[in-house]
Amino acid sequence: MSDETVTHRLTTEGADLLTLAGVNDENLIQLSRITGAKVSLRGEALTLTGAPAAVDRATPIAQRMLDAARQMLPLTADDVLRLGEESHTDGNGTGAPGPAVGSDETRIVLPGVRRIIQPKTPGQAAYLSLIAENDIVVGIGPAGTGKTYLAVAMAVEALARKRVRRIVLARPAVEAGESLGFLPGDLQAKVDPYLRPLYDALDDMMPPERVIKALETRVIEIAPLAYMRGRTLADAFVILDESQNATTAQMKMFLTRLGVNSKAVITGDKTQIDLPSREQSGLIEIERILQGIDGIGFHYLSDADVIRHRLVRDIIKAYARDAGTE
Repeated sequence: MSDETVTHRLTTEGADLLTLAGVNDENLIQLSRITGAKVSLRGEALTLTGAPAAVDRATPIAQRMLDAARQMLPLTADDVLRLGEESHTDGNGTGAPGPAVGSDETRIVLPGVRRIIQPKTPGQAAYLSLIAENDIVVGIGPAGTGKTYLAVAMAVEALARKRVRRIVLARPAVEAGESLGFLPGDLQAKVDPYLRPLYDALDDMMPPERVIKALETRVIEIAPLAYMRGRTLADAFVILDESQNATTAQMKMFLTRLGVNSKAVITGDKTQIDLPSREQSGLIEIERILQGIDGIGFHYLSDADVIRHRLVRDIIKAYARDAGTE
């Protein structure tokens, strides 16, 4: 019957109810909006009511929300929307196989900050697994997909577990161009604005005093890509961010710095190349010439992996449509 109604109750035992419901119940409202089921939270039960199809769609999403709330993981309305999209994909049999988003193998436990970082999409989970399995990983995708953030998390974990002795984070300072000389301060002060996203990621993963000490003792080094020339980076976790702005020569220079017991992650967005038109992006070149080499992994993140505001995904899609690349 078309007006048939069913009810399904899930226990909330062990779950943080504020995390589950969200601010002003935004998570429950979002679950109801995307599934069509009525959602209520009372006592130790999350109740789903509605048409059988709506309740069937809401149940696995609600279960994953409960799992996150039990682990005290961040959960927002955008996360619920993403869970709904993943559930829809999996239900159609089009989901790519890979590590589960909440599995132990993709969870990063960072000492000192009492938090767990884990992927929020299957694409991010596959990205972390690839980093764990390869010495060089190239992560390509649009803004907001966590390419750099997750790589820095892996680097901090490797340092904490003494798998490496230092972390080196590099970025081309291409955006500055000739205007770099007009900025106040010494050379480090001039390039610091272009390295700020790397500092921000570190600040989110380590106690401030530990970050300061690590930078002072050069256990962690954040520098423009040009500073890498002539060095050998051994026993290190090395990240090259914004690699689409590295020239062919710079990219080759960076890749040949890698020493014994080192791992490198190269991140970039091919839609945001700031190089002069006469310069070829080193990221595009390595995508062509390094495919198939054992120990080098390529991973492509998409707008489905964007974990910023949901509108960021819509904006990326709109630009892709306008450029005819979608």
